[in-house]
Amino acid sequence: MMMSTDQTALLEPLGLREISDAAIAVIDEQGMVVAWTQAAQHLVGYRAEDVVGRSAALVLASSEEALGVSAFAEQCRAQGGWSGTAAVRHRDGRTLNLSVRLSLLWGQGATHRWLVSLTDIGAPSPGMVNGSVRESMLARAPVGIAIRDPQLRCTWMNDTMEHDGISRDRRFGRRLKDALPGFEAEALEAVMRQVLASGTSAVHEYRAWPPQDPRRERAFSASFFCLQDAEGQALGVCSLTVDVTSNQRVRERLAILSHAGTRIGSSLDVMQTAQELASLAVPLLADYVTVDLAESVPLGKEPSARIDTMPDHSRVFRRAGLASIHPGIPESTSARGETISVPPSSPLASALRTGKSHLEPVLDTSPGTWVNHDPARAQKIRENGIHSLMIVPIRARHSVLGVALFARTEDPTPFQQDDVLLAEELVTRAALSLDNARQYTRERSTALTLQRNLLPHRLRGGVAVEAAGRYLPADTDAGVGGDWFDVIPLPCARVALVVGDVVGHGINAAVTMGRLRTAVRTLADLDLPPDELLNHLDDSVRQLTGEEDDAPDQIAAIMGATCVYAIYDPATRQCTMARAGHPPPAIVDAQGQVTFPDLPTGAPLGLGLGLVPFDAVEVELPEGSLLAFYTDGLVESRDGDIEVGMHRLSTALAQPEQSLEDLCSSVMETVPTQAASDDVALLLARIQTLKPAHIASWDLPTEPTVVSAARHLAAHQLSEWGLEHLVPTTELIISELVTNAIHHGAGPIRLRLIKHQVLTCEVFDSGKCYPRLRHARIVDENGRGLFMIAQLSSRWGFRSATGGKLVWADQELPSTLQEGV
Repeated sequence: MMMSTDQTALLEPLGLREISDAAIAVIDEQGMVVAWTQAAQHLVGYRAEDVVGRSAALVLASSEEALGVSAFAEQCRAQGGWSGTAAVRHRDGRTLNLSVRLSLLWGQGATHRWLVSLTDIGAPSPGMVNGSVRESMLARAPVGIAIRDPQLRCTWMNDTMEHDGISRDRRFGRRLKDALPGFEAEALEAVMRQVLASGTSAVHEYRAWPPQDPRRERAFSASFFCLQDAEGQALGVCSLTVDVTSNQRVRERLAILSHAGTRIGSSLDVMQTAQELASLAVPLLADYVTVDLAESVPLGKEPSARIDTMPDHSRVFRRAGLASIHPGIPESTSARGETISVPPSSPLASALRTGKSHLEPVLDTSPGTWVNHDPARAQKIRENGIHSLMIVPIRARHSVLGVALFARTEDPTPFQQDDVLLAEELVTRAALSLDNARQYTRERSTALTLQRNLLPHRLRGGVAVEAAGRYLPADTDAGVGGDWFDVIPLPCARVALVVGDVVGHGINAAVTMGRLRTAVRTLADLDLPPDELLNHLDDSVRQLTGEEDDAPDQIAAIMGATCVYAIYDPATRQCTMARAGHPPPAIVDAQGQVTFPDLPTGAPLGLGLGLVPFDAVEVELPEGSLLAFYTDGLVESRDGDIEVGMHRLSTALAQPEQSLEDLCSSVMETVPTQAASDDVALLLARIQTLKPAHIASWDLPTEPTVVSAARHLAAHQLSEWGLEHLVPTTELIISELVTNAIHHGAGPIRLRLIKHQVLTCEVFDSGKCYPRLRHARIVDENGRGLFMIAQLSSRWGFRSATGGKLVWADQELPSTLQEGV
């Protein structure tokens, strides 16, 4: 016999493809076809008029199978149905191997009929039903079958239809809206009327609350087929209904998890990530959600492995995420950002201690429960009708980050175990983002601390300049970059002004900036001219780059830098500048006129162009001038011309009457509000000029007798300044400096005294032989002069100057005299 019975699936209900693609027919107790569908005609070729009223054996492939139909019908009746394969004859004579299922239908008076479903084995689905219903059907969910007449009254049904608690007697002879009010009956009947009118089939999904479980929402998928009589007219409609609630929930959970992938962890901010978790879960999963983090987490500190290992002062949490379906979030006892403590006897503490989630499908608020020990929380629960609760610990890398609470108020359905699994999945995803954000916060805090320590805390311009600065990182999240500025006091009342820009952002750029700033300060202590300093700095950068190249496993820190370095002398108002690939400084005169000096550009530092020397330019600054040094982030942008930025800067600087702090703010406000592509550093320096009365200068001949005259001139000047107490030491210092200039230098000789914060004695000569401190032996007749100068002065030194060298020595002044400078 060609029929093959699948005993394991004998009583299995229909699967999805068999419902969506099935050729449906109805036969009576005698095996006569009483109803046919267009799908059956398309599958086996027979029209309704060919088979209705005739034996179903017509379509069987052989006479032997036809003879066995009666016996087979008895077997099906005894077992309540049948599932298997059968050879069916197509109208054109070919044989089809089909999957066949028979389902027993009951009518009034205990009569019965059979619903036959034929499906072509291996035929692809035309996609009549969507994917979620397809999965539900393939999961073999029970299928409810009902046949309705043209007036949509129920005439036949199977046993599964009674699983919703409504008996056959309540269905037979009644329309759907009469038997099941509120079951979206109107929409379903509209679909059935459309099927009857078109003679085709349709699928409709809907939600309902069955009478036997009115608090639990269910999802159903119903397939409708038009049954035809022998004339091809609509005889009725057959509906096959499947409960796809589990699949609907799967779809909803997959949708939530899909949203989680894009909505949680969009930034590296701990508080924002926690809020994203809360906002996502409401209302998709809960009506009210809180996310509380250990207070150390927003600070980037390492959390404890368990709450019971935390110090008492660390068992404080911060409300980082908060969301509710109700405006104003009335359910919460604390606002977002406030600190809270976890009651030790609550399931919140238990979840943190054990690392396991807590589920209360029905929240117990009776006396003696944990809620009763927390009056403020208990009042919120009663006032807002919180009836179901989930608590999920937030853990990452074996550490406790916090706890998330999910509650339902308006949604009457209690949380179930599958809700806990979904909440745990959401929290796990959020925990990874939170921990990444925590570690980022720690690294950012480290980098910011590093940069704060590397940048000058206070700009000290001495008597030379009044200075102010600003720094704005391009990456406002990271907060660090490679731009820097500095003001370095130099001997003889002068000051060095420097601004630099290291390529890149982040901690590597900050570290490199610190190394370069240290190198500049070290070179500035040698009192080198700007062009020589940049040459030495370029050598240092190239050496650092070479060290990085020798360590390929390390991240390269030196990637190139630009710099501008200037020295201003308040005694002469001369400013000497040089730059290495950096934008030129701006000079603003007392009337607000802005100019940019014509400085040779120079190559950026560290590019291997050390054979090309840097050039310095000396300019005399007008009285009351302002110098503005900046990095290219202030005047350049991705889509803007640098000339536009320079004009914008000039306009902002043309307000010399403003204080430096206000002027810094005005300039920084010109930075475009959109995300900057580069860091911005700004240094403003308003020049000051030493009063002529505080400077005394003499040109001396290169004769030994001039030493006595130099002492006399200095003593007289000190008396005029009221510094008689410094005359003896100053005479000794001048004697040694002038004598050295005569013996080891060349004429002319110039002596200069400067009274500022200290008393500076300078001696210039045109020689190139620099002084060197040495320890004279007992038998040596000379070599003790510089040693004596070092003992008499607070500090001393020398530097190259135009046409020769200059040796100087400082002596401290009383604070009362410093204030008058």
